[in-house]
Amino acid sequence: MMDGIHRGENAPAALRMKLDAGREVARLSQCLRDDVHTRLRRRGAVLGLSGGVDSAVVAALCAHALGKDKILAVLMPERESSPESVGLAANWAERLEIEAVVEDITSALEGSGCYRRRDAAIQRVFPAYGAGWRSKITLPGSLLEDETLNVFSLTVVSPDGEQQTQRVLSTDYFQIVAASNLKQRMRMAMLYYHAELRNFAVIGTANRNEHDLGFFVKYGDGGVDLSPIVHLFKSQVYLLAEYLDVPSEIRSRPPTSDTYSAGSTQEEFFFRLPFETLDSIWAGWEAGVTIKDLAAELRLEDHQVQRVIDDLIRKQRTTQYLRSAPLTYAAQ
Repeated sequence: MMDGIHRGENAPAALRMKLDAGREVARLSQCLRDDVHTRLRRRGAVLGLSGGVDSAVVAALCAHALGKDKILAVLMPERESSPESVGLAANWAERLEIEAVVEDITSALEGSGCYRRRDAAIQRVFPAYGAGWRSKITLPGSLLEDETLNVFSLTVVSPDGEQQTQRVLSTDYFQIVAASNLKQRMRMAMLYYHAELRNFAVIGTANRNEHDLGFFVKYGDGGVDLSPIVHLFKSQVYLLAEYLDVPSEIRSRPPTSDTYSAGSTQEEFFFRLPFETLDSIWAGWEAGVTIKDLAAELRLEDHQVQRVIDDLIRKQRTTQYLRSAPLTYAAQ
C-alpha cells in the first residue's frame, strides 16, 4: 500500500482501487500547506470551480488545508456552458464558506475569435450550421464493443433537434479544437489574474486519467502551480468526494469539460468507457496482473482488456508532448 492506494499484484481489482480517504485527505492537506506557503511562498490558493467532482474535491482539500479565508473559487461561465455548472459550483463554495467570484468570459472569447473561428470550420462540414445550432466532437463508441481507432467525428444539432454526425478532415478538426481550446486558456488567464492580485497560487484540478492520457489543454487547464489530485484515478477522486461530503448532485453528474455547446461527456469525447472499468484495467495492468486474470476479474473477454491497454499506451505516447517542459538549449 502506497499513499493509501493498494498496488499489490495479487490484490483483486476492487482492492487495488481502494483508497484510505481519511489518510489521503490528511496527507494532501499537509502537502498543500507545505507547498503553497513554503515552496511557492504564496498566501493562499485560487482555483476554477466548475460544478464537477474534481474541482469540488480540490476546493474542499484547499479549504481544509489552508483555511476558508485563504481560498478563492473562480466560476467562469460563457455563453455555451451549462447553466447548471455555475449553480452547483456556487452552492458548493457557499457550503465550504469560501469566497467565490463569477467571471463571465463570453466577451473575451468573442474578442479572441473563439466562436467565429470554430464555426467557420464546422460550416465547411455542415454548411447549414448557424445561429441556434449546437455542436460537439466525439470518438467512436465503447472500447469494449468497438475495435475502431480514435477517429473523431463532429456532431451538430439543429434548432429543431435534428442530429447529424460526420467524420471530419484533420484541417477542420484541428481548427475546431484550436478555437475551442481558447476557452480553457482564457479561464487559466483569469485564474492567474486573481492569483497575482492576491499573491495566491493557482491550484489545478486534473486527475490522473486526464493528465496521463492527455485530456487537458497545454497552458490552459494544464497551466497551474500545483496539482494535488493528479496521482489519483477518477474513481478514487469519487472516493475522496464521498469522504469530503461533496453533494450528491455533483458526484452523480456525468463528467464533462463543459466545452461543447451540444454537451459532451468525457467518456464519449475521449475515454470511451466508464471510469470504473478503465481504472480497474489500468491499475491491474500497472500491477502486473495478466490480461487473462484481469478479464476474469472484470467479466470481460481477453481481447476487450487488451484493446483498453492498447488505447492507454497509444494515448500516453501521442500526448507526451503535452506533459513535456519547454525544450531548451545550452549556451555554446
